[in-house]
Amino acid sequence: MSQTKQLPERSTLPVEKTWDLTKIFRDDQAFDDAYKALEEKLNEVEQYQGTLKNGSEAFLSSIELLLDVYRQIEVIYVYAHLKNDQDTTNTTYQALYARASSLLAQASEAVSWFEPEVLSLNDDLIWGYFADNSELEIYRHFIENILSDRPHILSADQEALLAGAGEIFEASSNTFSILNNADLKFPVIENENGESIQLTHGVYGQLMENTDRKVREEAFKALYSVYEQFKNTFAQTLSSHVKAHNYKAKVRKYSSAREAALSGNHIPESVYDTLIDVVNQNLPLLHRYVSLRKRLLNLDELHMYDMYTPILGEASIKYSYEEAKEKAMDALKPLGTDYLNIVKTAFSDRWIDVIENQGKRSGAYSSGAYDTAPYILMNWHDSLDQLYTLVHEMGHSVHSYFTRTNQPYVYGDYSIFLAEIASTTNENLLTEYLLETETDPRIRAYVLNHYLDGFKGTIFRQTQFAEFEHFIHTEDAKGTPLTSEYLSNYYGDLNQKYYGSEVTKDPEISLEWSRIPHFYYNYYVYQYATGFSAASALAGKILANEPNALDNYLTYLKSGSSDYPIEVMNKAGVDMTKPQYIKDAMTVFETRLKELEKLVETLEQ
Repeated sequence: MSQTKQLPERSTLPVEKTWDLTKIFRDDQAFDDAYKALEEKLNEVEQYQGTLKNGSEAFLSSIELLLDVYRQIEVIYVYAHLKNDQDTTNTTYQALYARASSLLAQASEAVSWFEPEVLSLNDDLIWGYFADNSELEIYRHFIENILSDRPHILSADQEALLAGAGEIFEASSNTFSILNNADLKFPVIENENGESIQLTHGVYGQLMENTDRKVREEAFKALYSVYEQFKNTFAQTLSSHVKAHNYKAKVRKYSSAREAALSGNHIPESVYDTLIDVVNQNLPLLHRYVSLRKRLLNLDELHMYDMYTPILGEASIKYSYEEAKEKAMDALKPLGTDYLNIVKTAFSDRWIDVIENQGKRSGAYSSGAYDTAPYILMNWHDSLDQLYTLVHEMGHSVHSYFTRTNQPYVYGDYSIFLAEIASTTNENLLTEYLLETETDPRIRAYVLNHYLDGFKGTIFRQTQFAEFEHFIHTEDAKGTPLTSEYLSNYYGDLNQKYYGSEVTKDPEISLEWSRIPHFYYNYYVYQYATGFSAASALAGKILANEPNALDNYLTYLKSGSSDYPIEVMNKAGVDMTKPQYIKDAMTVFETRLKELEKLVETLEQ
């Protein structure tokens, strides 16, 4: 009888495959020291309140105080959340993360008076300060951004109440995260060799690519059998979180939660609607690809668990982590020496936590603060998909590095709207590299399949998520109860619309909404789709060696939040207020779909 394969414990991992968080704090005691120092600093904040009217020096001192508080709390919070995510079952770091979250709420509350007080001042007085004091000039865009929110900022007392309730507003999201990542226990299933496999989030993704259909089906049904048991709890956490979004939007006098979410980055709501409209117009392309998948898999019925397996069977294109690092370096060469040197540093200086271990947060991300390395969390399995994930997250981390080394702290971050462009440009470059270097028709078909699947997942699927997310916010605003049945019925129909009549309507997929963490991120997912579309345009310009294309792209990576996102992208060469960049991405999708169709015909001869 075979033994069940278990994930390793954190303590057994090779050190070189883990991130080095001692560069943030040498140990937990250093964290405590920084924590206490910030607590003491927060006691000083009150004396600055009410001083903004006292001249340019007082105005400058308050800005510097505000930014110093945020700069310190970011480091404390990042350390705690990375420690917690590396093993969510570790109660020591659960407590550390809870403390950091509490301090973040306290810090936000302590400085919550700043924006209302700025807005209480006359514009002439504020800009007079700038004329009087040249040291303020660096903060001009920062203050302009605050003033643009004038209709939505509350009184100082009201802002303090909202800030103090930060932990309460995030309670549903935190409950979802703990339940989904730490408490849910998934069944043991058998792989194609009859070996017992403990199902986890990471293993599930790998099994969906398995060429043995019985394994895929078993994993699919086993996973959703667990979510079925907790569907009412998940409906409650999601509904409560949506209510928080709608409540805060109403309090701040926005017409909707979507307007509130997009206004922070000055993104017109039309960008969101245009994405959904253009994608819906092009759903026949997705249906065509789904039909090809069904034919190539030789299936009478195509199910959702058949959507990720390679359509031509296994190809010799799996990479170990070491091999993937070399491929990533080769694929990213068009971005130049400066870019590649940062990638080398990420590999050599332990920015990356590579291996999945017991209790580790699922998925992958890039995270960090202005004063830390831009760390990457992964859950590595040898596959082409993980190579794509590596270059994707590296795109985020290099973007962060460029921004933090070229912008002052006040502009040392960037919006999510811009973030996904950097990561998916890397994915596009990797696809081009693989198609240029691989001559084996089966491997090329595998890469094309992977690209089309990636496009499906990043543009079609994320737009589906965006459509669902807007629906649930709109329905809640109408007073409609977001029960598990209501959510599942809508989601099941929406999924059918996107994938078309060739896909059998699996009842399990109606529960997919219950396991998607991004629905707790507040109008986040649409940016994957807009970002991928813009990245397609930028990668095309770089690979075609268009004049200044690389310099413009690097300027975008270095811009941070020094300008509004739409303007940053205009400078990079893409107008994201128009539908053309999405239509162009659809053209690339169709071109590669045609190439795959033609290649398949050749292979079948």
